[in-house]
Amino acid sequence: MLLGDSGVGKSCIIIRYIENNFSSNLMNSIGVDFKLKNIEIDNKKIKLQIWDTAGQERFKTITTSYYKGAHAILVVFDITDRDSFDHVRNWMADIDKFAKEGVLRILVGNKCDLAHERQVSIEEAKEIANKYGIKYIETSAKDTINIDDLFISTAKYLLSKQIAGTGAGKGTQNGKSGLDLLRDNNQNNNNNNQNGGGFCC
Repeated sequence: MLLGDSGVGKSCIIIRYIENNFSSNLMNSIGVDFKLKNIEIDNKKIKLQIWDTAGQERFKTITTSYYKGAHAILVVFDITDRDSFDHVRNWMADIDKFAKEGVLRILVGNKCDLAHERQVSIEEAKEIANKYGIKYIETSAKDTINIDDLFISTAKYLLSKQIAGTGAGKGTQNGKSGLDLLRDNNQNNNNNNQNGGGFCC
């Protein structure tokens, strides 16, 4: 599940991962939407269900009703928009209130291709991520930076938890098994991007 203010690029991240396509003219999401992708990890076939949520306040009642089913929540902000970063605390508070305990959270700083317009430093983002005990990664849907790694690393972590029988990713939803990343590498990944953060699960 991807959360964050309107315009931070949640839909662009998902479409880049699912369709390997990018458009800067996407309409804002209305309520909740989702995409599916079948992947294979360690010879296991996995269906990802990735939910995209509207960032506008008027849709909050709708979107928060989906939090409980999420195995992972990716909180996205725009590195060129200070307000979207300042609102991360609000999104985290909503997760505490509406999501299941122990849900995997990842902080995502999108639009790292616009480093010359950066309003949020990597150090600031890592500081707030450390406060919540979560990982931080920077992405660019436009330039395909860290997009695959974001979802594959998340799926690997959830799969390991499912196999272990504990934590995020365990169980079924609506009678269907699998890993649902509801709309968010066992190594640090620079992805040839000096402006990007790393993600290690």
